[in-house]
Order: sequence, then C-alpha cells, then structure tokens
Amino acid sequence: MTKEMQFKEIVAQYCDIAPEKMTNDMRFREDLGFSSLDFMAFLGELEDTFDLELEEQEILKVVTIEEALALLDTLDEND
Repeated sequence: MTKEMQFKEIVAQYCDIAPEKMTNDMRFREDLGFSSLDFMAFLGELEDTFDLELEEQEILKVVTIEEALALLDTLDEND
C-alpha cells in the first residue's frame, strides 16, 4: 500500500468518504467535515502510523490532503 493510500485510509476513519474517492485538493474541515477534535485524533494516529512527530506550527498551515501529504514527505526526508 502506498503512503498516500495509507494516509487516505486513516482520513476515511474520520469522514464518510471512501479513500479512493478522495482528491488531494479536499479540505479537512470544509470538504471532509473534520471537527477540531477529529483533526487532533487524526494527527495522533498519523504520528503513530508513520512514526513521526508533527510540529504544531506546521500543522496549523495544513488545509488540504495535498498539503498534509507534502508535509509527511518533508518529514520523511528529514529522517
């Protein structure tokens, strides 16, 4: 499974959209219906799944799936 699909599988646990129907320009709050609590739980699950630590300042800039995937890629490069 690709990192992108694994990421979208996690996203799907917090919304009513199947991973294969998600597009990278979807916004977490507006398009996927994430609440603040959903987003925080989702971030914790990302950290556990991908074994990384997310910086709050970087996370606050993330609005879309594409931005989140780009951040994950950046964090992978830094390891």
